[in-house]
Amino acid sequence: MAVAGENSIEGLLHKIDGLSIKEVLELFVSDFPGKVTFSSSFSFEDQFISHEILSNQLPISIFTLDTGRLFSETYSVWSSTNERYQTHIKPYYPQHEALETFVSENGPNAFYESVENRKACCFIRKVEPLKRALAGNSIWVTGLRAEHSPDRHNLEILEWDEGNKVIKYHPLLHYTTEQVKENITKHNIPYNPLHDRGFVSIGCLPCTRAVRPGEDFRAGRWWWENAAKKECGLHVHN
Repeated sequence: MAVAGENSIEGLLHKIDGLSIKEVLELFVSDFPGKVTFSSSFSFEDQFISHEILSNQLPISIFTLDTGRLFSETYSVWSSTNERYQTHIKPYYPQHEALETFVSENGPNAFYESVENRKACCFIRKVEPLKRALAGNSIWVTGLRAEHSPDRHNLEILEWDEGNKVIKYHPLLHYTTEQVKENITKHNIPYNPLHDRGFVSIGCLPCTRAVRPGEDFRAGRWWWENAAKKECGLHVHN
């Protein structure tokens, strides 16, 4: 079995050059058996990737981070996906002690009060559970697209995540929104209806709004913050 590491990325890039998403995933499954996982937030992109994995019965685990404050529509598409593909997407939840302490000390909507509070909330609800979900894996498949953020324009399709000691694979990195939607329609894949209402990036309900015409893709996340770069800490680029 191959061992994933920062130095193996160049070799993997050579091996996957010219391959389809399905072929790349099959190669990873072969090279890293039992150590390939996919994180889904049930977005357009993630539903497309889930379809590739589940319709081809690839032995890749799929998990989601349930922060406890997701949209009801997100839970609905989660259920629809389980039913459509006869699967059970695994949820990871925040550690209750940390969450109870944070909310008791700061209040249920503390993330509106400061960037520090918002990042602390994201860490408890997302970052720490993600570390547990990725532990023991070699390949982390994501739904990141360059079009979603200026900070992602220079990403490579494979990158080393030092914090989680895992190689990240972004199969849809250079796909356009139209290409993703075409695949959703073509395969009749369940998707979050919030996308039809202007929601581009869908996270927690209190922290996400629809994007207005002419706004940046990322404008709907943490819109009350003035920072030019707004991330929750899941994807820290080296």
